[in-house]
Amino acid sequence: MTVSSIGVAKQLRPVLTRLYLLYFRQTATSAISMAQLSIMMNLQDNGPLRISQIADLEAIRMPTASNAVNHLEQMGLVSRVRDVSDRRGVRVRLTEEGVRQLGKISEERVEQLATLLDGLTEDELTQIQDAMPLFDRVLATFGPHVSGTATEKDGESASDDSAR
Repeated sequence: MTVSSIGVAKQLRPVLTRLYLLYFRQTATSAISMAQLSIMMNLQDNGPLRISQIADLEAIRMPTASNAVNHLEQMGLVSRVRDVSDRRGVRVRLTEEGVRQLGKISEERVEQLATLLDGLTEDELTQIQDAMPLFDRVLATFGPHVSGTATEKDGESASDDSAR
């Protein structure tokens, strides 16, 4: 039997869709949208970024990234700082409140995901854990990456971020 990416995708798509809906419907409501949360996670993973870098990482247009950053800034979750490498440029960074909110959301999401996994056996949990490097590889092949940033920090891969 030959396994193809299209065959696996046909099986995986409905499962991922259902998991996504269950996971995010069950989590506490937040004023932070999924797109804004993703931007915040990228700032946490990569440090201060230019709007163009955020747009590239999020695979969105610059005006969309700028609008999302404006909303995050109004909520006090990010701030703009001068780019030390180019004084004309501006980077976006997480504020202390942004770091706090991201941590809070992360904890809530870990608990929710753990609830979804509670019905699995230890062997099944091990199978999922063993498959994580494959998901990391899939994510690594998608989209641009910020140059000059580490994909691993303190021995953990960037995809270990529990808020995702």
